[in-house]
Amino acid sequence: MKLLRIATRQSALALWQAEHVAARLRAAHADLQVELVPMTTRGDQILDQPLSAIGGKGLFLKELEVAMLEGRADIAVHSLKDVPMELDAGFALGAVLERADAADAFVSNRYRRIEELPRGARVGTSSLRRQAQLRALRPDLALSDLRGNVGTRLGKLDADQYDAILLACAGLERLGLSARIANRLDPPHWIPAVAQGAIAIEYRAVDRATLHRLAPLDDADTARCTAAERAMNRRLHGNCSVPIAGYCREIEAGLELTGLVGDAASGRLLRATAAGVLDAPEALGERVAQLLLDQGAGEMLGRT
Repeated sequence: MKLLRIATRQSALALWQAEHVAARLRAAHADLQVELVPMTTRGDQILDQPLSAIGGKGLFLKELEVAMLEGRADIAVHSLKDVPMELDAGFALGAVLERADAADAFVSNRYRRIEELPRGARVGTSSLRRQAQLRALRPDLALSDLRGNVGTRLGKLDADQYDAILLACAGLERLGLSARIANRLDPPHWIPAVAQGAIAIEYRAVDRATLHRLAPLDDADTARCTAAERAMNRRLHGNCSVPIAGYCREIEAGLELTGLVGDAASGRLLRATAAGVLDAPEALGERVAQLLLDQGAGEMLGRT
C-alpha cells in the first residue's frame, strides 16, 4: 500500500481536521495508508502575545512545511483562514474541503446575546476583525486578547476571566461543543474571517501524484467562494494585523461577496458588496476590494 503522511498541529481541533482528511482519503483510495505526523508550531508555543505582534498566522504553517521539505510528511492540513494569501515558493493548495458553518459564535455562561452584556463586560477574542465589529456594536465593552486552543479559551471563560468570548462555530461543532454556542453571529450583519469554516490541504507543488490523490476531496463550490474571499484579502494586503472580513455565497446569478474593513480601536467599519459570475471568483474579490479602497480602506489599513 502507498503511504501518505499528514503534517498537523497537535491541538484537538487540528487533529480532528487531520483525522477527517485521513478518513476521506482512505475512503477515496483503497490502496492508501494514511498516517498523521503531529507537531507543535511556533504559533502554538507563543501564547502571551497577539499573533499580529509575532509574525501572523503563517507561524502555524512553517514547521509543517519544513516537514514536507524534509520528506517527513507529504501534505499538511490547515484551517484555510490560517493560510497566508501567498504561499512560499514550492507549495500549493491541492484541495479545499466542503465548508462547515462559517459564522462566529458568541459564547457565554450568563448571557445569550451581545446586546445582553452589561456595560463594561469583559469579552475575550484574539481577532482584530472580531474586536472591530464588537467595538462598532458595543463601544462600552472591555475587549482583551485571548490566545490558545479552543479548550484553553473555554477554560478561561469558565474560570470567570471573561463574561463572554468569541470563537468560530465550525471549531466548536467539530469538537462536539456546539452546546456552548449561545448565539450565532450570521452574515451579512456580522462578517466572518476570510475562508472561515473551510479546511485546506497543502502539498509540494512538484508532487503531482499526491495532487491526483487529493482531487476527490476538493469541493468546487467552497473553492470558488473562498477564492473570491482570498482574492479580496490579497488585493487589500490583508493579514491578521488588520481587521478584514469577507464572506462569499452562491446566489441564483452567480456569486455574491461582502467585504469589510474595520478599525479595532474606534469601531469604524467599511462595507462593500458585489456580485459576479461563478467562473471568475478572483475578479469578484478584486472588485470588492477596490470598492473598499474607494471608501478609504487603504488609509485604515495603513497604506498610502
